[in-house]
Amino acid sequence: MRDKKLLALVEGAIIVALAIGLSYLKIPIGLEFGGFGGSVDLVMIPLILYAIRRGWIWGLGAGLVFGTLKFFMAGGVAVNWQSMLLDYSLAYMFVGFAGLVKGAKKSIPLSAVAALIGCVCRFVIHFISGITIYAEYMPDEFFNMTMTNTWFYSLLYNGSYMLPNTILAVVVIALIAKPINTYVDPDRI
Repeated sequence: MRDKKLLALVEGAIIVALAIGLSYLKIPIGLEFGGFGGSVDLVMIPLILYAIRRGWIWGLGAGLVFGTLKFFMAGGVAVNWQSMLLDYSLAYMFVGFAGLVKGAKKSIPLSAVAALIGCVCRFVIHFISGITIYAEYMPDEFFNMTMTNTWFYSLLYNGSYMLPNTILAVVVIALIAKPINTYVDPDRI
């Protein structure tokens, strides 16, 4: 039993390192709209694959470690410690909920559902951050629309980068989850 936990921990460390490396390959989006951050990148893909392979508890741990390291190592943007906690540590931790879908590693549709769950959970945390912490920074106009509601602003702003990230993650995970997990089955190792 101890060897399986050690193997899962080492695999998690490799996944976090891979995600950190991928965090440097990004298309910044949020700053283009006059906001604080947000980008389209591939960082959720290894985190989702790990959560699918090892389960949601291991996925939450890897996401938490990744999100915290991403803030410090990959140019994180935060206005206070609460925004760092929500937009990095907790947001990426919640990607680990992709591991709630049992059997996803053997099925393309379930893999896509798992990726969608992880992405939606991350979006929820960013949305909460937007309506609480970043509400005071809401511009008068956004996407050529007058902004009067922080909920709507947070939905638009966070959706501007999370929707492309979600589509990218769901498609890539659906394409690679089954072949990767068939080749390297964690139950055989």
